[in-house]
Order: sequence, then C-alpha cells, then structure tokens
Amino acid sequence: MSQSSADRYNQIHARSLSDPDGFWGEAAEDITWIKRWDKVLDDSNAPFYRWFTGGVLNTCYNAVDRHVEAGRGAQAAIIYDSPVTKTVQTITYAEFQDQVARFAGALRAQGVEKGDRVILYMPMIPQSLVAMLACARLGAVHSVVFGGFAPHELATRINDSRPKAIVSASCGIEPNRVVKYKPMLDAAIEQAEHKPSSVIVFQRPQETATLVEGRDVDWAEAVAKAEPAECVPVAATDPLYILYTSGTTGQPKGVIRDNGGHAVALKWTMKNIYNVEPGEVYWAASDVGWVVGHSYIVYGPLLHGCTTVVFEGKPVGTPDAGTFWRVIEQHKIGTLFTAPTAFRAIKREDPNAELLKKYDLSHFRALFLAGERSDPDTLHWAEDNLNVPVIDHWWQTETGWAISGNPLGVHLFPIKYGSATRPMPGWDVQILNAENKEVPRGDIGAICVKLPLPPGTLPTLWNADDRYRKSYLSDYPGYYQTGDAGFIDDDGYVYIMARTDDIINVAGHRLSTGGMEEVLASHKDVAECAVIGVADDLKGQVPLGFLCLKAGVTRPHEEIVKEVVQLVREQIGPVADFKRAVVVERLPKTRSGKILRGTMQKIADNQDYKTPATIDDPGILPEIAEALQSLGYAKTHQVG
Repeated sequence: MSQSSADRYNQIHARSLSDPDGFWGEAAEDITWIKRWDKVLDDSNAPFYRWFTGGVLNTCYNAVDRHVEAGRGAQAAIIYDSPVTKTVQTITYAEFQDQVARFAGALRAQGVEKGDRVILYMPMIPQSLVAMLACARLGAVHSVVFGGFAPHELATRINDSRPKAIVSASCGIEPNRVVKYKPMLDAAIEQAEHKPSSVIVFQRPQETATLVEGRDVDWAEAVAKAEPAECVPVAATDPLYILYTSGTTGQPKGVIRDNGGHAVALKWTMKNIYNVEPGEVYWAASDVGWVVGHSYIVYGPLLHGCTTVVFEGKPVGTPDAGTFWRVIEQHKIGTLFTAPTAFRAIKREDPNAELLKKYDLSHFRALFLAGERSDPDTLHWAEDNLNVPVIDHWWQTETGWAISGNPLGVHLFPIKYGSATRPMPGWDVQILNAENKEVPRGDIGAICVKLPLPPGTLPTLWNADDRYRKSYLSDYPGYYQTGDAGFIDDDGYVYIMARTDDIINVAGHRLSTGGMEEVLASHKDVAECAVIGVADDLKGQVPLGFLCLKAGVTRPHEEIVKEVVQLVREQIGPVADFKRAVVVERLPKTRSGKILRGTMQKIADNQDYKTPATIDDPGILPEIAEALQSLGYAKTHQVG
C-alpha cells in the first residue's frame, strides 16, 4: 500500500482526537436517525461523557429493517452453522425482520416495555440474535448471560439488573453432551431476591424443558399468538444492553452500552478496521455471551448489512481441527475474527495444517485475533498456512471495539509480532507511571487512555457510577485505566505485555510474564503455555512456566523444560530467573479463552481461591495443583 494511505491513517487519527465532533459527526451520517443529535460530544458532566445527546434512533431498525427497506430483504442476514446438531440454516433479512418483530411482540405481551431489562440465557442459535434484536426493537435493555453459567452467578446478575423477563432455551449442546439450562435457570431464580415475572423458553429438539405453570411461556406458542411490534424510538444515550464482566469483589460489574454511540462506532469499524463491505459474509467465531459476540456476531455485521455466521461448535472436535476451514469454504467467508486460543487448539491438533489442504480458501482475505495476547508463534503459523494478513487487535468488554489494531480498511501497517499495532481513531493511548506521567517510549507502564473515550465505549456501570469512577478513572485522573501493562515503541506501536497484575517483581526487576510466554511459545514442541509469578523467600517472586505440548511429541519432558529454560536465558537474560517449568495436559481457561493465571498463582502460593465462575472446565484445576506439587508448590491448596 502507498505511503499516502499511512498518511491517511495519521490524518484520521489526529483529527479524531483534535475534532471529535467533526469526526464522529461525519461517521454518524451512516446511521438512520429519527431525530438528529443536539451535540456530538457532551462533556457537561465530565468524567461522565455522553455521545450524540438529543439524538433519537432505534438500533434494531438500523440493523434489520433499513436493509429490508433498501431492497436487500432477500440477502442472508444469518447463516447458522451447527456441527453439533448437523444443521446449516440461512435466514434472510426479510425473514429475520419478521422473526424479530414477532418475538418483540411476544415480549411486549409479557409486559416488557422501553427501559425494562431482559436477561438472555442462551446457546449459539439464531434465536439468541432474534431475542437481542427484539429487546433493542422495544427499547428494552438486554443482558446476555453465557448459557450454562452457574446458578449462583446468574442469580447475582438477576439481582443486579432486576429483569422483567428472562429468555432461555431448553439446552446448550457441547461436542459430547447436552447441557440442560432450565434446572440451572430455575435454581438461579430460586436463589435470587428479584423474581422475573415471566420466563420464555425456546424448546430445542434435543431436550424438552419442564415449564413452571403461571410463570414460564413456550417460545413457539408465544410467537404464534404475538402481534408484530414496531421499532420504538430511544434516546442515543439510553442503554442498549448491560454485559457483566467479573468484578474482583465477587459482585459483577455491569458494563453499559448506549444506543447512539454504539451504532455509530460499530458501523464505522466494519469498513475501516475490518475492511468488510455490506453484503459480504463475516464470521466472528465467538459466543453471544461475550463482548465479541455482541459487537461482531450481532451488531457490527448487521448494522453494516453483512451476512453474519452463528457457529455452534468448537475449533477442534466438531468433528476435527479442519472445521474452521470447512465453514470458511462452504459459506465463502472473507474475514474471520476469533481468539488466539482457537488457533492454538487447531495448531496443537494439526501442527502441519494437513486438514487445510482439503479446502479451498482462495476467497479468504484476513484473520483477526483478540481476547488473549497473540503469541508470535501462533501468528506465524496462521500466516504461513493461510497466506493472508493475520491481525492482532486489542480491546476489552468495557471498550466494545478495538483500542489498538491494524486498520485494514485504511492502511495495513507492517506487522510486528507481539504488538497490536497502532491506536485506533478516537483512542489517545498513553503509557503512564505511578505519578500519572508519560514514560519514555519503550518503557513499560500502565496503559491508559486519555478521556473522553470514543463512542461505543462504556459511559458508566449499571447503577454504579461510583464504582465506575473507582474501577477505571481514579488511579490516573483524566484517564481511563485499562488494567493492562505494556509499552509503545518508537513507531507508535502498542505492546500489551500483561494485565497490570501479571507484571512480576523478581528481586526488584519488573518483568512481564507475557514476554516470557512469547519465548516459551517459540519452542518447536510447545503448543501453548502460561507463565505466572510464584512467591519466593529470597527474590519476592520468581517465574514458573506451564507447557502444553503439540500432538505427537514424545521427547522426555525434562529435555523440553531444559531447552525452554535456556531459551529464556538467551532471549530475556539471567535477570528473569526463569528456571522452573512443568508440562501439563491443558491449561485452565475461561469460556472466552483467557488463561486463568491468577487462579494458578493462588494454587501455587497455597492461597485460598474460588473456582472462577467463567471457567470452562473446573476439572483442570486439580491437574494444575498436582503438576505444581511435583515442583514443591501448592502444598496445601484449598478450593473455596
């Protein structure tokens, strides 16, 4: 690409910071407004900034109805691909509009109105999108809780958001089991102080849920009786959804997304960051329970008029490590967005990408990764085998879209492994020290964003303004604290090294566990790894590595451990004091693919810990304890 497109990025980024009203006001022209805004950026109540105050719109209209009105009703809105049920189904925009309007009518018949909350406890099926858009259509606020979440965690979310109704399905389907949702939902409602007035249940053929008389309603029956509902006008600053992220106090944090800024920002990202055109098939291989699912399975692609893929399966095991390639070929997908952990799983099962050879991916253009740090080894593997740009970008539940990335629709910057490239327009990213001062380029510090945050980010937390201030704004006045640590290099590239609490202090040296993980991941036999800091009487903390090996590796573990220790010594230096590593079968992760390093550290240091609600498989924790005991750690681990 020409130098001029790099200049264009620089101009866009500079303008977004110096003239946010002009920049985002122009972007907002791509959204259909019922009433235009009075003010683009309203800073009258800083640090509680608001976007597009006075504006009125409906997000569902912008994501569904307007495409039908523009003559694109016959285009696919959703492709549902479910290897676990052996189903592929296409829903056009016109069909989707009808389903959403009717389900909105069913919600309205249960008394749901503008401003009411509705919890969705759903698997990866099209009905999850129907329910989300139906809430948006009525101006109701949806809160999606990952299907299969434990009853206690669901109960805390019911108490916090106080939903008028809950929408669920009879079950979720894992590769080898049916997960019954209804007993967990019933238990959660029993535990919760707040009781919803109704529960609407979508009965899947794999499991029929028992309905509670007088409270529970069958989805199909409710829709059959419903009058289709129209789109209800809402203020740009009204909440569209609440998405809970685990809080450190055990009390979940309800991240709010507004209607106006959210629609403007996500529509803008589809072309500028992902380089996707309306009408193209776009796939985010995530789950609607996570922020990636909200932004890029549901709202982003639909606001842009794309076809979005709802995939109910896993990167490996449904049926094999070639399933992603099959989906990309079958549905002519140009762009895939997923978590690095998915590619690590594929690489581990099929290290030489043999399964890829069975599929034609000639139309595939770009792979985007986010959710965990993308280790260079996985990036290289994906690049070498897919021959397309592999773009790591960085964002959070709170931000709703990328803070830092490589804006494919504006300019593709040279990729630097380990970096999420440059700050996106709207983001003034700075690296600060404890005194709230910028550190020199290349030095590690707290990654912060100068206020105001751009549109589409959290305006506050649900019913918790003080907590919002305390969690994100108070440590670095005038800035949003990301909770991540890293640095910016001389070319302006952002490197996210670790969560702030994953920076370990080894004999007074601040070291990033992420930097060590990069070295371990570069070893030819290592498929995946994690490094934590464990307590040490002499040095305060020392690093300890966990290694998952690639399929088919039969070499003695001691040899591999010796080699990775040597690699860290060569590439980071003796100062890292990296001398301990253990081979494990698997690593504990959240359902969205984040490695639970904090929990592993507590086990190692004999601290009491609670099994995190977001954990994918609690059975892994005893395996980790056993591995740690073999090294003399975790002598008395306690599970809370």
